[in-house]
Parts: sequence; structure tokens; C-alpha cells
Amino acid sequence: MTYDQFKESISLSAPPEGISVLLKALWYDAKGDWEAAHDIAQSSEGTRSYDRLHAYLHRVEGDTWNAGYWYKRAGSEVFTKSIKEEWEELVHSFL
Repeated sequence: MTYDQFKESISLSAPPEGISVLLKALWYDAKGDWEAAHDIAQSSEGTRSYDRLHAYLHRVEGDTWNAGYWYKRAGSEVFTKSIKEEWEELVHSFL
């Protein structure tokens, strides 16, 4: 799947079959279902990619302190660009 195909899939009523769980989380986030995305992030805490996703989701939520905690757990720098740019970067990294 390409980035453009993934982005187009957001118009569907369910995530595309065969995508990774991490991409499903970003799909749910793009659909406005933060809880479903957050549940996925919590499902494998301690795994770098999931912790990175978790940081992003708390940033979306506006909880910068908690986001900072998860960036640190993921071994990542705090993302300073826009939420949209972070979402795009994560999609590319999880594809």
C-alpha cells in the first residue's frame, strides 16, 4: 500500500484489510476515533513503535506532558512540527 492509497482509505467505513495494527491506529485517529487509536497504542506498551504512536496521540489530545513521557519512552525527540506533519511521518514510517 502506498501513502496515497492509505490516505484515500480514510473515506472508507472500515480500515483496509491487511494493514498493520499501527496503521489501523492512525486510520482510526484520522477518522476521529482517538479512543480506538489509543487502545492500540496501549496494547504493546514498551515497544518503541507503539510508544511513539502513544506520544503522538497524547500530543493530539493536548496533553504535552504525557506526550513528552511517551516520546522519551520511545527514544524519540519531541516532534515540533504540526500534528498533520507528525501523522504523515508516522504513516510513512509504518508503511
